[in-house]
This record gives sequence, C-alpha cells and structure tokens, in this order.
Amino acid sequence: MSIRFRDSRRQKSQKNITKIDLTKKTEIGSCPNSINNIEKTIDQPSNNDIHHTSVFSTLHPDLQKSITCIGFTTPTPIQQKTIHTVIQGSDMIASSQTGSGKTAAFLLPIMHRIIASHEREKKNTGRITPRTRALILAPTRELAAQICQHFHDLAQYTNLRCAAIFGGVSMIPQKTAFLKAVDIMVACPGRLLDHFNQSYAKLPHLEYLVLDEADRMLDMGFLPDIKRILKVLPSNAKRQTLFFSATLPAPIVALSKDILNNPVAVDIERPHLTATGIEHKAFRVNDNLKQELLINILDQYEIRSAIIFTRTKHRSKRLAQFLERKNVATDFINGNRSQIQRTKALKDFRNGKVRVLVATDIASRGIDVEAVSHIINFDVPHVVEDYVHRAGRTARANMTGYSYTFVSANELKDFCEIERAIKIPIEQVKLENFDYNSKPDKPLEIPIAQRIAKRPALNAKR
Repeated sequence: MSIRFRDSRRQKSQKNITKIDLTKKTEIGSCPNSINNIEKTIDQPSNNDIHHTSVFSTLHPDLQKSITCIGFTTPTPIQQKTIHTVIQGSDMIASSQTGSGKTAAFLLPIMHRIIASHEREKKNTGRITPRTRALILAPTRELAAQICQHFHDLAQYTNLRCAAIFGGVSMIPQKTAFLKAVDIMVACPGRLLDHFNQSYAKLPHLEYLVLDEADRMLDMGFLPDIKRILKVLPSNAKRQTLFFSATLPAPIVALSKDILNNPVAVDIERPHLTATGIEHKAFRVNDNLKQELLINILDQYEIRSAIIFTRTKHRSKRLAQFLERKNVATDFINGNRSQIQRTKALKDFRNGKVRVLVATDIASRGIDVEAVSHIINFDVPHVVEDYVHRAGRTARANMTGYSYTFVSANELKDFCEIERAIKIPIEQVKLENFDYNSKPDKPLEIPIAQRIAKRPALNAKR
C-alpha cells in the first residue's frame, strides 16, 4: 500500500486539533495494528515489510516503524522522487495531484533530518536543546490541523513534537509552543504574524520552511503575508525551502525564483489534471432550480456521502438550511464559522453523523475524508484549479468517485474552460423524472442587490 493519509478513524488515539500536543512520545499501544494484551516487545512493528529499494528504507528506523505500523510500505511517485532529494538538502518546487501523498513527501525527510541532528547533538553534548527547526505554512486551519495529525501518525516512535498555529482558538497554548520550542510548527500566515508581533515569537534556529498548497495561498491573497513572514525568518542561505502544491501556476514559479536557491523541480506527470477514477457529469439547470435538482439527485442516486461546494458563504449556509428542512442530515463550513463549529462539522461528516457537508472552497484543499463518493459543484468554480481540487476530494487512493457540476446559463463559459483544461469531455446529462421547467417553492437566497436595497439607510437625514 502507498502512504496516502486518509480518515483519522484508523487511529485509536486521536488528538484534539485545537490543542497543542507537547507529548514527548506516543505509547506503543496506540499503534492501530497493535494488540494491547501482549508484551510490548511483540507489539513492535517490523521494518522488514519495507523493501530495500524503497525510498522509505533510507529513513530513520523509528520512522520506518511508524510507516509499517500505519500499514504503508510502498511510496507514492511524489514521495519516491522527493524524499531523497530533500534529505540531501536541496530546495525544491514539487507538484503532484491531490491525494498523492504530498504531506508525507515533505514531513518524512524533514523529520528524518531533525532526528539525525538530535542524535548528533546528544552524542557530542550529552543533551538535546529544544529548537523549532521547521515551519510549514498552510492556507487553512483544517489543513494545518490535518498536517499535525499526519505528523503524529509518523512520529509515534520518536520524541519529536509538533504544534498547529491558526486562528479561531486561543493564542495562549500556541505561545507555549513557541516558548517550549516544538520541533515543527504548522501555521496559517495570519495567526503566525499575530504571534510575530510579540517578543516571545522568534524562530532563530529555523532550518526548514515548507509552503504547502502554495497556489491556494496565493489565490487567497496571502502573498503579502508570506513576504512579511520571510523577512522575520533566517535568510535563504541558512534554510532549506520547499514548495509543495497540486498545481504550479505562473505566479508560483515566479515566487519560487525569489525564494528558492537552485531548486530541484519535481512535476509528477499525470494523464489529466484531475485524479483518475472520477466520473464527471454536468447538469444544465436554471440557477433557481439547483436546490430542487440537488435534493432529487441525492434521493434518486441514493448518495450517502457528499461534499457540496457553493460560490459564497451565504449560499453555503442557505443551502445547508434547505437540506435540513428536507430531512437530509447536513452541516456546513465556511469562513464565518468558528473553529469549533468547523471542526465539529468535519468530525460529524467523517463519522457519518451527517450525510452532506456543504462548503466553500475553504474545504477544497487538504481535507482528507475517507470514502466520499460524490463531489457536487452546486456552482461552477471560476478557476480551473478549484475544479481540480474539489474533484480531488473523491476517488482517493484509487477509489471510484463522482464529480457532478450544476451549470446555469451564465456559468456556461466557465464550464467550457474547465472542460478544455482538464482534457476530459464532461458528459452532460438530465435527471429522469425531474421537471426542469418548474418553479421552486421558495428561492434559495435573495439576490444581493435586493438584500442591500432592503437594508435601512445609514446616517440618512431625517
């Protein structure tokens, strides 16, 4: 099996992603393959499952134990091509499709190098001084939390520590992570800059910088924040910098020339922009009938697990409310919800408590949920890469998935651009027994122009 992280239900010991975990070492009994009633010496996983030609065989034995414990022994193409290069110390710009194992591709070699540094320091000085050596920047809280969870899976036989730094939760435990100097920090740019305004937030010993989902960070307007962060960090000559992303648009390549030193470029070829194993379909429908079409598709196709993407935060909330009124177990995540609400929504969706998760593009990157059968674009994305990443939520790890897109008349241009870019003809279909000429009982939302017009005038003269 290849090392692609999926649903954390595989792990018996699950961390609360809103907390900073400073635990020194995970107990052996937390290994998902362990049997707690036998001796720990028997419970230790063997590294013999990792073939000597695999790049995993070059990693520290403690990391090999974790990989074997998780049940993965074969590296994915992105891991096979990047791990050795990162261990050698080169800067890198790497691209591979969503769900291909990019997270482990940068975590494993960085963890390997930090462990090696600890062992050298211990041998020479007799002690290990806590230092934050790696910083991973991620565009969303969910992705940052997910990377930390992946770290814990891989670090269970090591003494390495990791902390997530993002908004929506208290800064106090995050301050502790700075003061305790955890080995690896995973941070969203905005909250990290909040900490950098404080005297305690210094990273003088930083050796590794990773920009994960770099294209999304640019899309979300984080480029100014990234440049401010770079001014605080040690200079390029003193650190190894890695760009990992699913796509490499021109702005990313241009930024890499300013930040990276003679980087190695890795672009995993793929037959199409989207992951294989996905069946694409499009439904031409009037915008005011999309919600009615959706409820009929959910029922007729007996869809049990779906992520539905909407254009705006307002539409995500209204659509979730509509589905709840139709007795479809639903929750939603968008930028207006608190971190606690977003975490609960994702947890309930993973556990099957809710059937449908409605989301804006905040969830289109970095959210690993096992066995999502359907992705539905309630609104056609304006950017081709967004379509790619939305579709990437399904068909994970060679599973079969379905990507449906609702296309209204004014979205046809964007849809045609997507179809040309992915080089896959998207079948246009009609749902049987659905009246495409009907009128909805109630509009999903009031147009923004009408909402503004209904607001009371501010500072109006009386």
